[in-house]
Amino acid sequence: MDSSECYVGSVSWIKEGNYLAIGDSDGAVQLWDVEHKKRVRKMSGHAARVGSLSWNSYILTSGSRSGAIHHHDVRVANHHVGTLACHTQEVCGLKWSRDGKYLASGGNDNLLLIWDTNVSSSGDMNSPLFTLTDHQAAVKALAWCPFQRNVIASGGGTADRHIRFWNAATGTCLNAIDTKSQVCSILWSNNYKELVSSHGYAQNQLTIWKYPSMSKVTELTGHSCRVLHMVLSPDGQTVISASADETLRLWKCFATDPASKKKSKGIAERGSKSIIRQGIR
Repeated sequence: MDSSECYVGSVSWIKEGNYLAIGDSDGAVQLWDVEHKKRVRKMSGHAARVGSLSWNSYILTSGSRSGAIHHHDVRVANHHVGTLACHTQEVCGLKWSRDGKYLASGGNDNLLLIWDTNVSSSGDMNSPLFTLTDHQAAVKALAWCPFQRNVIASGGGTADRHIRFWNAATGTCLNAIDTKSQVCSILWSNNYKELVSSHGYAQNQLTIWKYPSMSKVTELTGHSCRVLHMVLSPDGQTVISASADETLRLWKCFATDPASKKKSKGIAERGSKSIIRQGIR
């Protein structure tokens, strides 16, 4: 950080490598080489704090309190290669689909936007593929399904409380469930057809759901304030939750069978040999 008054608004790891993206309160996006504890570059352009980040290969997308979304090509000096300007309030949710075809953005304006955009050419794009208005509160929680292409789950704030499932290719709402509390984040399991949601008012709990029935598996309590963020461990078994009560908690949500784990590990190791890693210049 450049000053004592500047704070971190968001963080996101690149999919492969030791680079961490940081969005700060001054509207800049920083890239850090974590292994060498060195800032690689600082990319300015936003007029307000950067509260959300999402990677799509070498494109880093950032969402700002101003409502603007910027695409940064981290390989080149002129990093700003596109702007999406449709949200009228802060962008509080931002997620690229796993295949890089779609970008979902959620805002404090209660909108969920689906973008089908080619970010390789510069220019402003103000027309999303779909503007989805079903949520009645801020849309912060976004998560793409790992086993069902084009399906995304979104969660609404205190006045909405719903998790909604969408087909991003058609803009169709596939299902909606009232969770009875503010939805702050959503994570899909990589090993089971289940997902976990984290909540604020009133119970500050984590809830595990079966998909697609959305029958409740269990509720995990312990946080005393809203559970703002979750992340899944590399083995897909443990969920780490971060709360406004200033604690992190680890939950063994998706334990796998040792035999199937060994088999999947072997497949992954064989597949990893064909992966081409791209560095940041």
